[in-house]
Order: sequence, then structure tokens, then C-alpha cells
Amino acid sequence: MASACDSDFEDINTDPNRADGGVFDPNLILPTVSYNYGNMMTGYTGAILFQSMWVQVMASTTTGGANYYSNADKYVASVNTNSYIQSVWNDGYSAASRVFQMQNLAMEKGLTNLNAVGEIWKVLCLSFVSDVYGDIPYSEALMAESGITQPSYDAQEDLYPMMLADLEAAILSLSASNDPIRNDVLYGGDLDQWKKFGYSLMLRIAMRLVDVDPAMAQTYVQKAVTGGVFSSAADEAVLVSDQANGYSNSSANALNVADDVYEVRWSKVLIDYLQSNNDPRLSVIAEIPPAGLAANRNGSVEGNNDPDDQIGMPNGYDLKGGDTDITNEPNYPGPTGSGGDVAPIGGYSRPTAIYRDRNAPVFILTYAEIQLLLADAKVRGFSVPLSAAQYYENGVMGAMTTIGKFGGESVSSSDAQAYIAANPLDMGSTESALKMINEQIWATTGLLANFVESWNNWKRSGYPELTPVNYTGNFSQGQIPRRQVYPASESTTNPGSLADAVSRMGGDTWIIKVWWDQD
Repeated sequence: MASACDSDFEDINTDPNRADGGVFDPNLILPTVSYNYGNMMTGYTGAILFQSMWVQVMASTTTGGANYYSNADKYVASVNTNSYIQSVWNDGYSAASRVFQMQNLAMEKGLTNLNAVGEIWKVLCLSFVSDVYGDIPYSEALMAESGITQPSYDAQEDLYPMMLADLEAAILSLSASNDPIRNDVLYGGDLDQWKKFGYSLMLRIAMRLVDVDPAMAQTYVQKAVTGGVFSSAADEAVLVSDQANGYSNSSANALNVADDVYEVRWSKVLIDYLQSNNDPRLSVIAEIPPAGLAANRNGSVEGNNDPDDQIGMPNGYDLKGGDTDITNEPNYPGPTGSGGDVAPIGGYSRPTAIYRDRNAPVFILTYAEIQLLLADAKVRGFSVPLSAAQYYENGVMGAMTTIGKFGGESVSSSDAQAYIAANPLDMGSTESALKMINEQIWATTGLLANFVESWNNWKRSGYPELTPVNYTGNFSQGQIPRRQVYPASESTTNPGSLADAVSRMGGDTWIIKVWWDQD
């Protein structure tokens, strides 16, 4: 995986395990950490099989070879659900362990900047894990060499202040007079960019706390703004994949499977939202495939991207012939094709080829998201410089710009400006403003395939207002899951600490809310 700064991942992704101890440079670990994180937030690791449809960005009838999407669309376990559950946990701690290794080696060599960048990566990785599961090991994590093999789980109300403090300390320790950052596939060693990323991450983490600790949320939002968050789309944290050298986009890998090409569609909720606002991104992201099952299973065939023709698939339906068969849905558009080449769901919109491009970027954190979060903060009364309307406009313009980074079609500046002029922020009430802002965050992160963040912000804000699926045999009592349950392996490797965490959280189910999720 390479970066927006056009680094060559193959050239700099040297295997640190093969380096001689006397000449080893811990900067060599950075590309591995970057790729590990990007891989954790995409593909079959969980995001596309859980959150993409929990938050109704996508939909699937989950019939045939792609029945594993039942976890997402219907909250119904598939054969490998237990494996999917543990992927984020395992990948998150694997990445954090690499970071810890890098930091230890960096400090041995006096590389304080590299250590600070490592701390930013650690907070990024483990905040992701915590947002998915709840309480996790942090203060005692990664300390097996010190004899702590069964670390305690930190309660989120303790964990979040620790992460924010660690992040602040790391950012403040970055200095141009210290060691240069090398092998950096994200920002090419630019310390100013790392500071902006750190403060932008601080802002996102702080905004998780608006309902449970608004004072702390406001304190850290103001620190982030004062320190300097992303000021344009050029600043955002975007990893560009490198298929030729084995670092392909994991979501694209999934969406190139023939069953997935056919079964994964944009949801009715999302398409209706984009059409209702004449959103110019619609023609970039959605297409109706050519008629017939063969064309519907072929991701290389270009479809019809006319915005007026797009139809989103309602969540919660199947192709099993019963009451929940999608052909019984009142607005079912009918099959496409004829004879032996019929596609029952061929009339619904699927993602365009940009999402099947194995060189597609991974959007870690964007300027659009930061500006929209600042709009949210302003509406809540936080002391930030610009008006909510201006932040909202900045965020929407950023979203229109960033969608072009997929490398396919883009939104013109004139179309983006026309959209903004036609859809100004509704400041008629606090709730109308928050609704509009957070629906835009949901759509923007979803269209950028950052499905976990779409889901996290939905949990935080309550927007968009979604109707849960209540399919027979679901694992969440007919509710949209609020977390993933802990991996079964933890009951064997760390049973005491797990039991304490489960007791403190009130259980280990899909619908138990994490501490900051109060909406």
C-alpha cells in the first residue's frame, strides 16, 4: 500500500525480520503498520461483512455463494461468523504490537519523532478496536515481555482520557530538530502533516464523548483546533493500494468475487438519500448492470450510471421464496435478462468499478469528516472559530473532492458548488442541523467505504434514523448491532480480565452499548 505522496511501497516495505541488528532501522516497520491498519478497516476483516449493511449503506439478499452477508444485512450468523468476529481484535493488536516493537527500537536509537508517530498509530489502532468491542486492554497491553500475559481491560471511561492524553503528548513531542521520519507511506516524513493528522484524530476521538463527557469533549476539540487540524483535502490520511506488489485494497478483493459482484448492492436508504438531494456523487458511485445474470456477475462490465435510473435495494430481503423474498417487496423493479440468463436482483444499483479497483485508496480520515464534525461541535455550542454553516459547506466540498481520489469519475467544482447552494445547512433548530450534518457524515464515510466509521458516527449521533431488520434467527433481537462480541479466544487466553469487562459492561451481546454510545 502506497500513499498519496506517491511513494513506492515495494521499495520501502523491507522486511524488518531479515535486517541485521547492527544496521536495522526501525523506520522500516512503518509501511507494515500502515498496511495492517488499512487492512483492518476494510474487506472481510469485518467492515464489509458487518457494518456496511448494519448501517444500511449497502444491502444484499445474501442468497447463494454470498450467504456470508447474512451477518450484515440480516444480523444472522453464517458459518464463519466466529472467525469474522475476531478479525478486528486480532488485526488491531497485531498492528499495535508492530508499533510497540518499532517504538522500543526507536527509543533505543533516540528516534523520538518515530516514537511519537508510533504513538499516533497505536492510538489510532486501539481506538478502532475499542469502538468495535468496548472495553479493551490498553494500559497493560503489549507487555508480555514484561510478564503481563493476561492484561486487564480498561473501561472506556478510563481508556478515552488515556488515549487523548497519549495522543497529545505524542503530537507535542514532534520536532523538526529531531530525527527525520523515513519509509513513511502516509505523509512522506512531513512532520507538519503528522501533526495535522494527530490533531484531526484527536478531534474525532473527542467528539465520541459529546454525550458522556461534554466538558472533556470540548476541551480536546479546542486543543485540536488550536493545534491545527486538516485544512484541505490535500491533508487527509489516504493510503493508496499497490496491487502489483501484493498490497491490494481488501474491500476491492471482496467485491471482485463473482458472488459479491452480484449480491452486494447499494441500499435503498442510501440511494434515496442521494437522489432526494440531487447529489452529484451518485453517478460516480452507482450503476445498474446490463441485463442478465452473466453481466450482473461480471464486475468488468460497465453499467448505467444515470442518477435518475438508480434503485437502492431494501435491507432484510432474500431470494428464498417466502414472505421475505425480495420479489414480494412492493417496489420490486423486476428481474433483468431472459431465458436462462435472468438476474432477479439485476434492477438494483451496485457499486461502480471504482470499488472493485484493487489499487483503490483506503480513506483513514478525511478533511470532509473533520469539517463536518466541527459543524456538529459548533451546533452543540463548542467554541470553534467558524460558523456551523461554513464548516458544513467546507465538509461537503471536501467530500465532493475526495470521491475523485478513487481514480474514476469525479464531481466538478461547478456541480459541487450548485449542490451546496441548493442544500445549505438547516439551522432552524439544533436537531435539524445535527440531523443534516450527521446524515452527510454517514453518506460521505459510507461512499468512501469507511463503513465502521459510518456505523460509529451513527451510534454517536443517532443519524440517519434507521429502521432495523428483524429477520428470523437474528443474533441481535431485531436491533441494529451496537458492537461486536468479544472473540471466543479471549475466554481461554485471558478469562479473568474478560469476565471483569463483561460484568462491567453489562454483558457480551451485540446490542450492549459501549460507554460513549448514548444515543
